[in-house]
Amino acid sequence: MKMQNFKYEGSGLNRFFGPLEAKIMEILWGTSAEMTIKDVQIKLDQDKAINFNTVMTVMNRLVDKGILQKKSVIRSFMYRPVVTREQFMETQSKELTFDLIEEFGSLAVTHMVDALDKVDPDLLDKLEQQIKELKKDR
Repeated sequence: MKMQNFKYEGSGLNRFFGPLEAKIMEILWGTSAEMTIKDVQIKLDQDKAINFNTVMTVMNRLVDKGILQKKSVIRSFMYRPVVTREQFMETQSKELTFDLIEEFGSLAVTHMVDALDKVDPDLLDKLEQQIKELKKDR
């Protein structure tokens, strides 16, 4: 599931989702239970009153995007994320990295390497080990 509208100016989930989508996803990722639209609306109302139809529209758009799964239960629908937050972030960061390399080639790789001086030394060691593994497999 590749998100189409990555926003450079945002942070966290707001880089991938609109503000209400991000709040809804945080709520759903924050529980192991499936939730109805009303359940989500009640949680959202704790911050600011939001119309039921607005929440329903956004959640159904997230279903259309393949982010949420919806199942019919009696006279309602239950929603749950298709993947965990961690799986989502892993997939999106991988897709973004591939897109950057495809678009900018060695420039993207050079800038990523330049950014490594700002990371945890353990991360740098892990990257070095991955490069060695990659070379060994060639």
